[in-house]
Amino acid sequence: MPDVAANPGSTWLIVGGWLSVVAALLHIACIFGGPDWYRFFGAGEDMARAAECGMWTPAAITMVIATVLLIWAAFAFSGAGWLPRLPLLRTGLVAITAIYLLRGLAFVPMNLWRPAHSDSFAVWSSAIVLAYGIVYAVGTCRAWPHLAPGA
Repeated sequence: MPDVAANPGSTWLIVGGWLSVVAALLHIACIFGGPDWYRFFGAGEDMARAAECGMWTPAAITMVIATVLLIWAAFAFSGAGWLPRLPLLRTGLVAITAIYLLRGLAFVPMNLWRPAHSDSFAVWSSAIVLAYGIVYAVGTCRAWPHLAPGA
């Protein structure tokens, strides 16, 4: 396993990994919290109503999202040297970073296009996800030489 201390991106990637874990746990909490949690966390009225009706789709969709977030955490922890090197580590971290950054930045054009749909949840969630993307970006950039196969 690589020397975590020698990797200047380790701290950033560890923080990014834990942020993704927290996001995954919040998604799982929505499943158990029910319709009010879906509403509070901005999943939309359709998801909340479906959960009220006992449909399986809100839980399934939410569990898929949580699983993806946990995989993203594993990539961050792998990049930091906490887990064994995952396949396509550099590609994965770049893709994860891009998705977080694009999701965070998408608020700006969406707000201009449909300002009626911009509520405080949209603002805060976009800012939070943008921060996640910045953490992953800094960690990935700083760790880049250590992320190469065989490094």
